[in-house]
Amino acid sequence: MITRRGFLRLVGGSAFAMVSLGAYAVGIEPMLLTHVKRYTLTPPHWPAGLKLRVVALADIHACRPWMTPERIASLAEEANALQPDLVVLLGDYTAGTKLVTGRVEVAEWAEALSGLKAPLGVLSILGNHDWWTDFFAQRAEAGPTQSRKALEHVGIPVLENDVVRLEKEGHGFWIAGLADQLALLPNKAKGRDSFQGFDDLDGTLAKVSGSEPIILLAHEPDIFTKVPWRVSLTLSGHTHGGQVRLFGYSPVVPSDYGNRFAYGHVVENDRNLIVSGGLGFSIIPVRFGVRPEILQIDLG
Repeated sequence: MITRRGFLRLVGGSAFAMVSLGAYAVGIEPMLLTHVKRYTLTPPHWPAGLKLRVVALADIHACRPWMTPERIASLAEEANALQPDLVVLLGDYTAGTKLVTGRVEVAEWAEALSGLKAPLGVLSILGNHDWWTDFFAQRAEAGPTQSRKALEHVGIPVLENDVVRLEKEGHGFWIAGLADQLALLPNKAKGRDSFQGFDDLDGTLAKVSGSEPIILLAHEPDIFTKVPWRVSLTLSGHTHGGQVRLFGYSPVVPSDYGNRFAYGHVVENDRNLIVSGGLGFSIIPVRFGVRPEILQIDLG
């Protein structure tokens, strides 16, 4: 039988462990050196001889003290050091939590990202928080958002239901970028009880001509259920891997499909999706089991 002293030691030890675990999840893991998550794959109908390195950054959520302009600039340097052919930004540049010590203005984080370099360029899409934190875009129920203006000001194109054709060593391919799927917040005064998106998957893919491969950028991974086999690879963020992930499972995932699209490389019906765990966080400043990461994807 456990003694009173033994019981108190057990309780004290458990409390200390919980406090230590919480301190790690809030104060240490979010600030750890960024992990480079590497994937190597040859998607369906990928041209023989086309070797392409794509580096992706997702869910930066700029704010102080967690994701300062200085840290974002260092992330750009880390991305450049991976020698990508192409860099893609997967949305959510603005803060996703109110638990901050200070704001980072759109011009600040955009300037920090302007250091990204790649032979085939840097392309971007927007995320839900880039819309949700933009009062004027919400009121007008239309863009361009402040995030889009800031990115374009520093020379980074933003794809919203648009495509661009790129070429490497004689092989052509397409990057398609979706507008956000959760752009407008619910607004009962305007008769909107749920989120409204501006994404147009069919219209976007209709802009692609010929049979060259397509890489789709879509901030929220839920669209993957509708993505046709014609698309070689879909890249998403948004979920942060659940921010807390234990033994391959995330208790809370901002997706209608739960852990199905929470994190990592998903293959369904010979279609490929990669979901980044992202770099920042939303709601609460906690990461556990999901270190901040940059994606390096080698295709072909």
